[in-house]
Amino acid sequence: MLRALEESGAGTTQVVVCSTCRHTAEAREDGEGLRGGARLAAALREVKAAEEAFAGVEVQDMPCLFACKRFCTIHIRAPGKVGYVLGDFSADAEAARAILTYAAAHAESEEGVVRYAHWPDGVKGHFITRTPPEGYLCT
Repeated sequence: MLRALEESGAGTTQVVVCSTCRHTAEAREDGEGLRGGARLAAALREVKAAEEAFAGVEVQDMPCLFACKRFCTIHIRAPGKVGYVLGDFSADAEAARAILTYAAAHAESEEGVVRYAHWPDGVKGHFITRTPPEGYLCT
């Protein structure tokens, strides 16, 4: 059920996309039969490939992050840093750029905490939860 990640991504900030998320609250798939999560994962990879600023962020996908009421859900994480689950995104390049911009700031931060003043508008209002790194609690 679990699969080990390749060592190349170890230590980097990762955006894990729920590949089976709904397209919208009303529709599981878009007009071409693709799930919103799969569409968002593709948009994240396209934006990442086009912009050098996102080189330090890995995009990964897995089926179901169990946040089904919050479609197009992602998890931003890195070893030893606070992680975040965000949802309710559109599956497009604009959302992907906002997610990757936040993830790049997360990668540059010491503990995974990004000051609100540095959040891109596209992630504001999308946070669901934060997760402390193993062995730590947020204060």
